[in-house]
Amino acid sequence: MSNIAEIKNRINSVKNTRKITNAMYLISSTKLQKAKQNLKRTRPFFEMQEREIKRIFQTEADVNSRYFYPPTGRKPAETYAYLVITADKGLAGSYNYNVIKQAAQEMKKHKKVKLYVVGEYGRRYYHKHNIPIEQSFLYTAQNPTMHRAREISQILLTEYNEGRVDEIRVLYSDMENELTSTVKRMKLLPFERKPFLTPEEEKDYKDIHYKFYPSVTEVIDQFMPGYIAGFIYGALVDSFSAEQNARMNAMNSANKNASEILANLQLEYNSVRQAVITQEITEVSAGAKAQKKARKGGTK
Repeated sequence: MSNIAEIKNRINSVKNTRKITNAMYLISSTKLQKAKQNLKRTRPFFEMQEREIKRIFQTEADVNSRYFYPPTGRKPAETYAYLVITADKGLAGSYNYNVIKQAAQEMKKHKKVKLYVVGEYGRRYYHKHNIPIEQSFLYTAQNPTMHRAREISQILLTEYNEGRVDEIRVLYSDMENELTSTVKRMKLLPFERKPFLTPEEEKDYKDIHYKFYPSVTEVIDQFMPGYIAGFIYGALVDSFSAEQNARMNAMNSANKNASEILANLQLEYNSVRQAVITQEITEVSAGAKAQKKARKGGTK
């Protein structure tokens, strides 16, 4: 049986750990709220950009752009670029594992793959397993900014425009609700040729004709970098929000486990302490009886 000193040390150790996990829970909660506010402020602009691309697609049936699949004669892609967004650290449940696992499953489907990684956890994982990384973005995945998103989009667009990759895909985590997050796999480029607008929107725009200067293709070429950067920024913020949410849940579970451990340790401590007190009382009582007996023997 453990002695009292050992149990008290374990209790103090668990209490100190619970203080850390509780602090991490509060920090993640604050960061999550901030990330949600940033995304809420910027999302309307990028949603409007997407809507304008949809409008071009509806009003101009014969758009000839490298950013769209051709209506006919589509060739299968040979080289795929994967942008995998992870966190900078663990302690977030299965957040990083789910992204890396999904990325591995997707990349196995293709012979030629170029890997681009955001997040220190992902970089360390791929280096440890000797998986080559085409480009590792060395800045932190914490607090994503539009400036970083533009840097990433510029590198990916250069690879795409110069023909070194045929298709760009993004894997990131998206927070569905306060309890669960899912890994999303999005095809960034090229776009599929299919109706984008809802029937109501299509009815509003079918009789409207626009003039594009100098041409539709050049308008799209100027418009696309901003749209791609906005999409990547949204993915970074969604992933960051999912990370903080996963860490909150992990730290909340850790706090509950710590409370259960403390309750069990307290019961064990009380039991051991009671046993020690009982033993001391027994020893005192036995000593008193022995002295009483000795005094009676001396009197005779």
